[in-house]
Amino acid sequence: MTFTKPYPKAPITEAIIDLRVEPRAELSLEELEGVRIGEEARYPRLNKIFQTEGTITVQDGVPPSATAQHQLLGYRFTSEDGKAIWQSRRDGFTFSQLAPYASWEPFRDEARRLWMLFRDRSAPVAVERLAVRYINRIDIPSPSIDLKDYFRTSPEISPDLPQSLAGFFMQLSIPQSDLCGQALINQTIIPQSRDDVVSVVLDIDLIRAADVPNTEDAIWDLFEKLRVRKNEVFEACITDTTRRLFE
Repeated sequence: MTFTKPYPKAPITEAIIDLRVEPRAELSLEELEGVRIGEEARYPRLNKIFQTEGTITVQDGVPPSATAQHQLLGYRFTSEDGKAIWQSRRDGFTFSQLAPYASWEPFRDEARRLWMLFRDRSAPVAVERLAVRYINRIDIPSPSIDLKDYFRTSPEISPDLPQSLAGFFMQLSIPQSDLCGQALINQTIIPQSRDDVVSVVLDIDLIRAADVPNTEDAIWDLFEKLRVRKNEVFEACITDTTRRLFE
């Protein structure tokens, strides 16, 4: 199945380009914050990114005890309108565009520009993982639907059970051998955006974590392939009835 043109009412709520890296051992938090130098006007908001790890200790005859450790991993830089966000972390770089999403080309170009700042200033040892992820919220105008009318892959309920669903979460991991990667598909019902619709999230993540290229041209050539495959996976997941919702 070939993707032809963008939908006038595309359901994209967030588009993400992610590169995971092996950092230099001596990489400092000051360097991670410093990758934003010169971008303060475009991305004025700064937030710290923490990782929290908890430990619960259980011993006979002793009340359980819990401890938590917080580690600063990097920084999140956000545009004034809150729609464009990039992360500078020890383990990599992420660029996100929230709705409204215009098109792939400006999204890709801004991600590549900011990635080059991150790579030049943090000097990672190697790129270890690439991913393109698109999160779609599909609002179906009906208080009750048959999922098979809108999605070509959906939960199958035993005929011996009631056929109505109040909610579900489905995750598929499908190898993409020609890309040395995988497609991770998450589908779930979320709280409806309006009373007269059913809101379904279709979250598609194309990942490559083996034999990852490290030259810039090869990295971004692979991102083009991941993006095309993302479109193919999206089209394979929906029906013509769903496509008409985006016209």
